[in-house]
Amino acid sequence: MASGKYDYDLFVIGGGSGGVRASRIASGHGAKVALADDGAVGLGGTCVNVGCVPKKLMVYGSEFGRAAGESGGFGWDFKRGEADWQRLISNKDKEIKRLNGIYETYVLKKAGVEIFKSKATLIDAHTIQLADKKVTADKIMICVGGWPRQLKFEGSEHLITSNEVFFLKERPKRVVIIGAGYIAVEFAGIFEGYGCEVNLIYRKDLILRGFDKDCRKMLQNEMIKSGINVELKTQVTKIVKKSDGLEVTLDNGKVIMADIVMAAAGRTPKTDGIGLEKVGVKMEKGYIVVDEWQRTNVENIFACGDCTPTLQLTPVALHEGHCFADTQFGGLVRRADREFVATAVFANPNLGTCGFTEEQARKIFGGIKVYMSEFTPLKNRVSGAPDKAMMKIIVESHSDRVVGMHMVGHSAGEIMQGFSVAMRMGMTKKQLDSTIGIHPTSAEEFVTMRTVHHEAKDPPTSSL
Repeated sequence: MASGKYDYDLFVIGGGSGGVRASRIASGHGAKVALADDGAVGLGGTCVNVGCVPKKLMVYGSEFGRAAGESGGFGWDFKRGEADWQRLISNKDKEIKRLNGIYETYVLKKAGVEIFKSKATLIDAHTIQLADKKVTADKIMICVGGWPRQLKFEGSEHLITSNEVFFLKERPKRVVIIGAGYIAVEFAGIFEGYGCEVNLIYRKDLILRGFDKDCRKMLQNEMIKSGINVELKTQVTKIVKKSDGLEVTLDNGKVIMADIVMAAAGRTPKTDGIGLEKVGVKMEKGYIVVDEWQRTNVENIFACGDCTPTLQLTPVALHEGHCFADTQFGGLVRRADREFVATAVFANPNLGTCGFTEEQARKIFGGIKVYMSEFTPLKNRVSGAPDKAMMKIIVESHSDRVVGMHMVGHSAGEIMQGFSVAMRMGMTKKQLDSTIGIHPTSAEEFVTMRTVHHEAKDPPTSSL
C-alpha cells in the first residue's frame, strides 16, 4: 500500500504484545509494515520473555511441592523431594525459545511484516534511524513497554530484578523481595513453593495497592500462613556481600541473610533515548500521552501499552494495538474499551478481580450493596491445607448492576474470566442470583450469595 513518499505505511518501534498485534493486523489490512525490536528481552516483549508466560510456568512448578504435601489425606504417600531448578529453567527456556520463533516466523513474517532487529530512534516525525540505515513511514507506533524500576541505596548493585530472576542458575535457599505488587507477591509464592525461605519487605502496611482492601488483607494473611515472612512499614537501607550470602539491613534495625535480593518495586516506561523529546511528543512522568485513538500530540505518531498511562496488562496492550490498526488501516473505527477488564495475581492462593473495588465504588456510585463469603474449599477439608477462599460482589444499589467481583482462592483467574463477560454485558445481581451453579465448585458461591454483608448509602464523591 505504501506510496512513493514513504518506505512504509506503518513503522512499529517495539516487538512486545502491543507492537506485534498492531503490526500484524495493519499488515493484514494491506498496509506495508515494518517493526524494529532492540532485542533487550526478545520478540514478544516482557510478557513472553521475562513476564507473564515464564512466570506462570514457574507458578505451575511451585504448586507440585504443595500438592505432594497435601496428598496424604487422599490416600497417597508422595514424598516431597528436592526440585531440580536447572531442569525447570532449561524447560522454561525451551518453551520461550519456541514462542520467540512463532512470533518471528508465523505471527510477523507470515503476515508480511518486515522485522529489523535493531534499536530504533526517531529523527523526525516520519524518519527512523536503525542500526545501519534510515527509513521513513507515514505513521509510527511506539510500543516500547516498561522496565523494572531501579532502586538506589548502599549495596543496591547486588539487587536483581524480574529481568534476571528467570535465569537463576541455582535455586536460592533464602530470598528477600522488595515490594508488594503483582511481581513481588507472585514471586514470593513461587519461591515459597520451591522450598525457599522468603522475606517480603514493604514500606506500607498492606500488599497490592490498588486492589480491593478485603482481598489484600485476605491474601496477605494467607501468604503469612503459608510461611512467607512479611515485613511491613519498613525498607531496605543497606546490602552487604558476606562470605555466607547477602546481609540485608532494614530501617527498623532488623538484619536478614539472603542468597538473592530481588527488587520488585514497580516498573517505568522505557521511553528514554528513542528521540521522543526531539520530535516533540508530549510526555508525563516518562509516559507517552495519548488520546482515545492512541494518538500522541504529533499527528502521525501513536503509542500503546505499558509506555502509556494505561492499564499495565498484556491483553490491554493487545487490544489497544488491534483497535489502532483496525481504525487506521482497516476502516473499522473503534477505540480501546477498558471497562470491566478482569485480571489476576497468580499468588498462592490466586487473587482474581473485575470491576471496581469497594473503595472505588463507594466514591463513584455512592449507594452500594456488598456480598461476601469466606470458606474452606472442599479439597482442603481432606487435604488439610490451611488456606481459605473469599468471594466478594459489589452491586450498585440504584440499578442492581454488578460493578465489582473479587476472589481470593485457587483458580480465581480462570473463574473471573467468565464473569467478566457477564459484567461487560451489564449483569445485574438478580440475573446472577437466577443462574444455576455448578456443584461442587468454589465458583458456585458467586451465584448463591443472597445476604447483604454490608452496604453504603452516602452520595458519590467522584465520577467515572
